[in-house]
Amino acid sequence: MLSFNTRSLIPTEAQGASVALGAFDGLHLGHVAVLRAAQEACPERPLAVAAFEPPPKCFFAGPDTPSFRLNTPRLRAERAADVGAEIMFEIPFDASIASMAAEDFITDILVAKLKPRHVTVGHDFRFGCDRRGDGSMVQAMGEKLGFGVRIVEPVLDHSGVRYSSTRVREALKAGHLAMVTALLGRPWRVEGVVQHGEKRGRTIGFPTANFHLEDQLAPRFGVYAVRVNRVGDEAWYSGVANFGRTPTTGLRQPLFEVNIFDFEGDLYGSRLEVGLHAFLRPEMKFAGLPELVAQIGRDAEEAAQILSVVA
Repeated sequence: MLSFNTRSLIPTEAQGASVALGAFDGLHLGHVAVLRAAQEACPERPLAVAAFEPPPKCFFAGPDTPSFRLNTPRLRAERAADVGAEIMFEIPFDASIASMAAEDFITDILVAKLKPRHVTVGHDFRFGCDRRGDGSMVQAMGEKLGFGVRIVEPVLDHSGVRYSSTRVREALKAGHLAMVTALLGRPWRVEGVVQHGEKRGRTIGFPTANFHLEDQLAPRFGVYAVRVNRVGDEAWYSGVANFGRTPTTGLRQPLFEVNIFDFEGDLYGSRLEVGLHAFLRPEMKFAGLPELVAQIGRDAEEAAQILSVVA
């Protein structure tokens, strides 16, 4: 996938695309419908995703608010590529963009930079100072400025409830992984760089690759069945992971500790991508290491059984 920042010069070959425009945090199935609609609206042109970075809600929340992002920029681009996007445009969202009149955003950013052939937005898309811009405004200006526009109506799940990033966040906080997967269309993924730790896992027979979450929502503390990829490699491995403060061996900053099945090698400094397939149990405090080790063994067996049917 080609990736560009709208503060830079956009090359001619990347202009004229069919653009799906929005924040697209999580790229749940409602977002996917917007990308599909953009693809269908102008199939002769490349599909591009134009996404605010950071998502506006994160910008307005402020730096001291715990992250509630569902995707890092890299994971968002990866998911967009899986759906069929060929180009990712990142629109830096800062105070100047937040205060920009909606009409100026269309002329100065969307048209001047991207020169879209077609633009597709969701029904609830809002932009510009005081969120005065919406899909109807984009549509009206598109008629004047020479690009097509499609507004995608709400997309509902099988129970008639609208897909939303809020629903994904609530399900992650509750440990409802089946719901998360249903909303996203695939298991939720986190990523981070493996760091040196206390190396206690290898002494009890369960070596782990440890990393802190970057700018992503912290899910429910507990144990998960996971699939793991070292970014840049093709192979995915099954494993079991604990996310939390490990109260048995000492409280500390929340950490992902991933025991990867059937893997040998040095992962320190590697970026791992971890898909959360099932929530096994909440984090617990054990009387001592023997009880902890026995439970980890049971967790690993349960995770392996669940993941045995995952492609």
